[in-house]
Amino acid sequence: MKQINAVLEGAGSMVMLLLRAGSYAGSLPRQWARFVEQCYLIGYTTLPIVTILSFFIGTVLALEAGYSMEGFGAKEFIGSLVGLSMARELGPMMTSVLLAGRVGSAITAELASMKVYHEVDALTTMNIPPAKILVLPRLAAVLVMMPVLIVFANIVGWFGGSVVARYVSSVGISSESYFAALRHYTKFKDVMNGMAKAEVFGFVVVLVCCNIGLNTRGGPREIGAAVTRAVVTSLILILILDYFVTKLLM
Repeated sequence: MKQINAVLEGAGSMVMLLLRAGSYAGSLPRQWARFVEQCYLIGYTTLPIVTILSFFIGTVLALEAGYSMEGFGAKEFIGSLVGLSMARELGPMMTSVLLAGRVGSAITAELASMKVYHEVDALTTMNIPPAKILVLPRLAAVLVMMPVLIVFANIVGWFGGSVVARYVSSVGISSESYFAALRHYTKFKDVMNGMAKAEVFGFVVVLVCCNIGLNTRGGPREIGAAVTRAVVTSLILILILDYFVTKLLM
C-alpha cells in the first residue's frame, strides 16, 4: 500500500509540475538563452555517445542477422532487419536510455542541489517560479533535440550494419543489396514512428528528473539518492511506455 501511494503521489506531482510549466509556455521566447543552453546540453553533448552506441548496435544487428539468415539463404534481407530495428525500436529506445543516464542524472543532481541548498526557495521568495526557468526550457529543448538525435542514431546504425554486411566474410553481401533491402522495407512511417517514441520517452525522462530533483528533501546525501531514483524511474517508464506507444502506433 505504501508503494502504491508513493507511485500515485509521484504521478500527481509530475502532472502538477507539467501543468505549472505549461502555464508559462508564453514566456519561452524570452528565455531563448536558457533554451539554447539546454539544447546544447541535451543534444550536442549527447551526440558523440549516441553515435558510438548506434554504430555498434548496427554492426551487431548485421552480424547476428548474417549468422541467423545464412542457414536458409535470406542474407539479402539483412538491410531490412537493421533498418526496421533501428528506426522503430533500438534507435529511440537506446537514445532515450542514454538520455536518462547522461542528461537525466545531471538534471536531477543540479535541481536536487538547488533544492537542498535552498536556491529553489530563494527563487520562490523572489517571485520567480522554478517551473518557469528550471523546467520549461528543458522540456522544450528535449522536444526539439530528440528528433535530431534519432536521425543521427538511425543513419549511423544503418551505416554500421552496411560495414559489417560488406566487409565481414560470414555476412558477405554487397552494400548495394544491403541498402536496396533497407530502402524497400524501411518506410518513412517507420522512421516517424521511431521519432514519436523518442519524443514521448525523452519528454517523460526530463519531466521525471525535474520532478524528483525539485522534490528532494534532506541533506547532501539525498542528492545521490535522488539521482539514482530518477534514473531508475526513467528506465522503468521507458520500458512501460515502449509497449503502449508501440501498440498505439501499430
